[in-house]
Amino acid sequence: MAQGTIIITGASSGIGRQTARHFLAKGWRVGLIGRRESLLTEMAQDAPSALPLPCDVTDEASVEAAFDRALAHWGRIDVLFNNAGQGLKSVPVDEVSLEDWRRVTDVNITGMFLCARAAFARMRAQDPQGGRIINNGSVSAHVPRPGSIAYTASKHAVTGMTRALSLDGRPYGIACGQIDIGNALTEMSAGQQKGVPQADGSIAVEPMFDAGEVARAVHHMASLPPEANIQFVTLMATAMPYIGRG
Repeated sequence: MAQGTIIITGASSGIGRQTARHFLAKGWRVGLIGRRESLLTEMAQDAPSALPLPCDVTDEASVEAAFDRALAHWGRIDVLFNNAGQGLKSVPVDEVSLEDWRRVTDVNITGMFLCARAAFARMRAQDPQGGRIINNGSVSAHVPRPGSIAYTASKHAVTGMTRALSLDGRPYGIACGQIDIGNALTEMSAGQQKGVPQADGSIAVEPMFDAGEVARAVHHMASLPPEANIQFVTLMATAMPYIGRG
């Protein structure tokens, strides 16, 4: 696909921010979804092709309004990078409050569903029909860290959502893929450099990698021709304890 239109959720920080900057540098028109409007506006100041879309991904009306605005502005939506996510401090399952469980699953499952649904509906209705949805999973969609029941459950749900979207999108030319990331270094994950819980109960520093590589991988997935799709890709620090984890 030539440079097109993409909506990126969670665009105000972390992987979303880096990915948005990468797509803007490549000449794409980029819709920036996030709750912190000032950060989205700041990103767009020197990027005429950026479209700030302040939005809470857990709010149905807010999501629909953001996608309507992007469609009205561009005329079509080619790609959604469904990236917004919520983590939680590592604690045993009996110390996870219902409030914390809901906070994580509301963003990581319901928010991702609402954005995928909004993108799917517009991609199905536009002419020419079709588009691509890229979900941000996690290596936790495959293997958990200790004390991560809410986050791990939510990322397993993302994998199911990716498969269902791929199947439902097939008749309409809507592809769906998933990128599962492990130990990408951003301002949000910098604290992991002090050590993270291991399966044996210890705390250990794990290798990290430049989150710019995630942006490049998402750009590659988004730039494929309609007849090709990367269904799942795992991108992680080479020496992190993933193989053999748990």
